[in-house]
Amino acid sequence: MSKDKKNEGKEILEEFKELSEWQKRNQEYLKKKAEEEAALAEEKEKERQARMASKSEKSDETEDKESEPEPKDPESAKEESEEKVEKSEDVKKEVAKEEPKSKEPKKQNKQDKKVEKKPVKEKPAKPKIPGVHIWRAISILFLSLLLLVAFAYLLSPYATMKDIRVEGTVQTTADDIRQASGIQDSDYTINLLLDKAKYEEQIKSNYWVESAQLVYQFPTKFTIKVKEYDIVAYYVSGESHYPILSSGKVETSAVSLVSLPETYLSVLFNDSEQIKAFTSELSQISPELKAAIQKVELAPSKVTSDLIRLTMNDSDEILVPLSEMSKKLPYYSKIKPQLSEPSVIDMEAGIYSYTVADKLIMEAEEKAKQEAKEAEKKQKEEEKKRLEEQQNKLEEEKKKLEEESNRNQTPQRSPRR
Repeated sequence: MSKDKKNEGKEILEEFKELSEWQKRNQEYLKKKAEEEAALAEEKEKERQARMASKSEKSDETEDKESEPEPKDPESAKEESEEKVEKSEDVKKEVAKEEPKSKEPKKQNKQDKKVEKKPVKEKPAKPKIPGVHIWRAISILFLSLLLLVAFAYLLSPYATMKDIRVEGTVQTTADDIRQASGIQDSDYTINLLLDKAKYEEQIKSNYWVESAQLVYQFPTKFTIKVKEYDIVAYYVSGESHYPILSSGKVETSAVSLVSLPETYLSVLFNDSEQIKAFTSELSQISPELKAAIQKVELAPSKVTSDLIRLTMNDSDEILVPLSEMSKKLPYYSKIKPQLSEPSVIDMEAGIYSYTVADKLIMEAEEKAKQEAKEAEKKQKEEEKKRLEEQQNKLEEEKKKLEEESNRNQTPQRSPRR
């Protein structure tokens, strides 16, 4: 039993020694931790004033310094040794009183030793840069690069390099379209992209162009797609033929007889307003009826000032007001099957027809009446002229007689004087 007690005492002393060493290490750890916290507070103050680069360098230096063990103070070592002795005596007394309970503290002390032998070393947290500043720096850098690229491009010859092509021209040429567009060789390519609508409107200044579209293809290709107005008729003046466009515009230069189509609509008046009205009305009728018209001329009456005469390919004639042509002309398709010979369809007031022979008779009668009126008028004018001449002669003779009488009276008065 005595041997067992001695062995237990030795184990207690060893545990006491180990426990005192743990306490010593624990004190050192707490002291280091306090020093680290103080150092961290000082570093934070410095980091607020210094730049980001210097902050990271200083933090690394402080970490290296903290990792080095600090030298022990001799006075603290003496105090710790005295405390060890006092605690060993107290432990001996407690162990003598409570031997059976000694096993449980042993296990706990061993676990505490394992845990406390590895003190956790907390590194100072590096300061984080706010995300707002990062995004702000990225956006500024991106904008700077974008501006640099834009300036370099504008200064290079690629900024004005253009390959312009024209499609859809029939009556006009590609040079005419380019000239109408106003695009210069010195114009920047980006200007053509930004002002597409302006250049398209300028192209439409050519009276042949109905619509224009400027299409861009990377990197420098531009295509001008043009749609021209159709030729709906020809204004005929003698042997000259001038195209009339669907817009109502009359071409100023005549076309050659060789270039005329086999069938075409001839217009025998050139008033600009009447031609615009005619093309507008013509666009509203069917293509079949439009193709059946051979000639158009003015035929104003006392009642209708804008009455026109349409001569069809089958020799029929239609009298219709210009302002009502698109409304009344379609009735011709219904009347035509009822006509056995070339006729005149009068649509001035109502709608009725008569043959061309009747028309010729009526025209002859009208012509005879007109000639009779003109002859009568001429006769009256001649008679009036003859009477005026006779009156003039009488007046002249009267004047002569008066002059002779005056001359005869003047010699008789002179001797009295």
